[in-house]
Amino acid sequence: MNLSQMLDAAIEGPVVTSFTRFGYDARRRLEKWTPLDIYDLQGRVITLTGATSGLGRAAAEQLARCGATLVLVGRNPERNEETAAAITSVTGNSTVSHFAADMGDQEQVRALAEHILVAHDRLDVVIHNAGALSTTRQTAPGGTEMTVASQVVGPFLLTSLLLDRLAASAPSRVITMSSGGMYTAPVHVGGLQMDEHTYRGTEQYARAKRAQVVLNEMWAKQAGERAIHFHSMHPGWASTPGVDAALPRFAAVMGPTLRSAEQGADTLVWLAADDGAPLDTNGGFWLDRRRRSTHRLPATWRSDTPERRARLWDWLAEMTGCQVPWAGSA
Repeated sequence: MNLSQMLDAAIEGPVVTSFTRFGYDARRRLEKWTPLDIYDLQGRVITLTGATSGLGRAAAEQLARCGATLVLVGRNPERNEETAAAITSVTGNSTVSHFAADMGDQEQVRALAEHILVAHDRLDVVIHNAGALSTTRQTAPGGTEMTVASQVVGPFLLTSLLLDRLAASAPSRVITMSSGGMYTAPVHVGGLQMDEHTYRGTEQYARAKRAQVVLNEMWAKQAGERAIHFHSMHPGWASTPGVDAALPRFAAVMGPTLRSAEQGADTLVWLAADDGAPLDTNGGFWLDRRRRSTHRLPATWRSDTPERRARLWDWLAEMTGCQVPWAGSA
């Protein structure tokens, strides 16, 4: 282990130093990160969900500065239009388009996929960023709990529908914005959706985020040989409108130490733009441009079995009607 790795490990151990802006600042200086503005993404087509605020908005603006052709996805058509216009004005990038879709509604996800396939003859990156922490249980069309529908089922469906185009554009990437909150959650299948009697927003969010990380690894095994690179990540603790609304006490207490949206989105943009480590690896979970462990607790590690993984995949294939049988061995 070299000095840089030793210092990073020291930062990584305590969650507070790792997840706050202190960890971001220390690692950026320690490892002399490549500035994001240096990347040239002209000609690359990137689809980004959850693009109108917070981390998604910050990532979209930076990707536009790098010259990417963007498809911004959000639920509200007016907000989508305003966001795309603002990003075009600020960056001078005229290749920013938008499409309205709720990732919890499978019909809208299918419409989004069709739009992308018709509008673009290549697809370099899909970024699954949509999702919020809800303090009350809500259901999506079809009856699935909304957090699971929008952050697990919808992304699985969209990835499945765009897989061939991603392969045809290889090397390509699928990046999922997860959360450090997933460290507290074991792998659930039958219990992935909490019922109205046991529902707690933070716990449901953590379960969905754990599922995202597991599926990222599974997709890497399923489609990695087609030169599609799958990465999940967490942004650390960042100050965003979503955090302020869902976790007001946390936001108030931790406010001075929270990362900015731009800092939280840095690794997301780097994974989409850099042609080094993100294309040399597959299936990783990242924080601050470095691959991290997916487990911190023995209980979550013990829950992560091949049988549960296969059940999760089969459940999603059935829910979405996608004929993508699990072909790997977890």
